[in-house]
Amino acid sequence: MSLLPSCGYIGGSAVRDFEQEMRAYLNVPYAVSCASGTDALVLALRACGIGPGDEVITTPFTFFATGEAIAAVGATPVFIDIRYEDFTMDATQITAAITPKTRAILPVHIFGAPCDMDAISAVAKQHNLVVIEDAAQAIGCAYHGMHIGATADISCFSFYPTKNLGAIGDGGMVTTSHENIYTILKALKEHGAGEIGVQAKELLEGESQPHAVLQSTNNSYDPYKYLNSLIGYNSRLDAIQATVLSIKLRHLPEFNRRRVEIAETYTNGLTDQVVVPRVVGEGVHCWHQYVIRTKEKDALCTFLNEKGIGVGTFYPIPLHLQPAFSYLGYQAGVLPQAERAAKETVCLPIFPELDTSEVQYIIDSVNKFFDQHH
Repeated sequence: MSLLPSCGYIGGSAVRDFEQEMRAYLNVPYAVSCASGTDALVLALRACGIGPGDEVITTPFTFFATGEAIAAVGATPVFIDIRYEDFTMDATQITAAITPKTRAILPVHIFGAPCDMDAISAVAKQHNLVVIEDAAQAIGCAYHGMHIGATADISCFSFYPTKNLGAIGDGGMVTTSHENIYTILKALKEHGAGEIGVQAKELLEGESQPHAVLQSTNNSYDPYKYLNSLIGYNSRLDAIQATVLSIKLRHLPEFNRRRVEIAETYTNGLTDQVVVPRVVGEGVHCWHQYVIRTKEKDALCTFLNEKGIGVGTFYPIPLHLQPAFSYLGYQAGVLPQAERAAKETVCLPIFPELDTSEVQYIIDSVNKFFDQHH
């Protein structure tokens, strides 16, 4: 690998190439890589000027990072319930949650199921709100023929190793069609430094700011390198991860096709004693997870584990009931669909390397459990 002897481990051509490849894949004008999916959310919120005193409407049935990022920038997460059919945000509940402090809607394409972006975008437009989509689990999803990542003001991806497009470490990306947001993202991810930091500060504050005009006596040295106009982050995708992701991106369509095949096999073969996931509306699912429902969740998980089948139980505690968010004052029972999902959902194995016999073994094991218990 030519990368290693080059010693260009941070930034450089490998990262630039991967960003360009993602722009082409998603058909978006701007893509900014970063250190993780969580950082992508924080950077996106900051780039939209969201901070203390602001509210962001989101879902409680998601990984903790979704709500955590909102709180991390000083804003308040406002949780609304989910749809029974596909676990995504119930867009019919957004309007009632809007207050004068609301600045953004943050839908999550959970498990690879696209949200109802038409309804979400319509409410956002009516109330002048920004839409920041958590697409951490949604690489390869589509909505009305557009890739998720090109369906909102700003989109956030994770390249955690278990994702459909996974690195061999951590990584993330933010995509947008807005040049100003792109400029701010580029500055925030690298300490608010350089001339781009000056530009980002002006965009965020709405007016030109006085700053030092620096001169260099050395043409090889950027005099703005150590000028910091914003409090930012050190959030960079390293070149080794970018190289791996570039290679795997070429195979993503075939990997996702295999996930679709496995999902269809599950849906056709599983007993009607479980509720299988549905694809709702105009979306194309990328099947990051295949999630069934059963009131016998714990017993089924124990049974499958004994059969050598690893299962996931995402997410056993919805965000509004997490101890870290107790200050928000939510009580059990206020978001019944999210709470029900937390009690009933089981994620069956779904990854491209599963062969046909393994998929059938999983189906037979699930069906055997219910044959023995009914």
